[in-house]
Amino acid sequence: MGAGTLRLASIAALVALAAVVTAAGARADTAADERAITERLQRWTAAFNARDAAGACDLFAPDLVYSLPGLVDASYERMCGNFRAVFAKPGLRLTYAEPDIHEILVDGDLAVVRLTWTLTAEANGDTDTTSDEGLDVFRRQPDGRWSIIRFMAFPTRENRVLE
Repeated sequence: MGAGTLRLASIAALVALAAVVTAAGARADTAADERAITERLQRWTAAFNARDAAGACDLFAPDLVYSLPGLVDASYERMCGNFRAVFAKPGLRLTYAEPDIHEILVDGDLAVVRLTWTLTAEANGDTDTTSDEGLDVFRRQPDGRWSIIRFMAFPTRENRVLE
């Protein structure tokens, strides 16, 4: 093998190694982003269960738009107002289990999360547990935190305590 051929082979090997290192770094960042999103969802669950409206609102971006059955294009203000109202209701206890995350797809500063939420509602001696299927779109905020900018959710059935 001549010096020119050896030099080209060395350059090709370095380019291939750089590609592998870059791809491994991207996967590591994606894994870190998935962990950060999971932690945000877990912190939301703890805040909601503690009846902490400010903590519950913290997961959502100010430009939030969401849809639920019978409700289209709702906003951050509506969401946070609903948290404050439901947390102020005496005799009503709402508890979410940690979400069952089916998948997190990260692409740059956007992520899509498909998940199931399980809610237990208690009032007047009655208890019911139901689940909601959801699809959340997260965006990395200027401070680096992931926040929900869009979501759609639907219950598998209505919670009889909340009817």
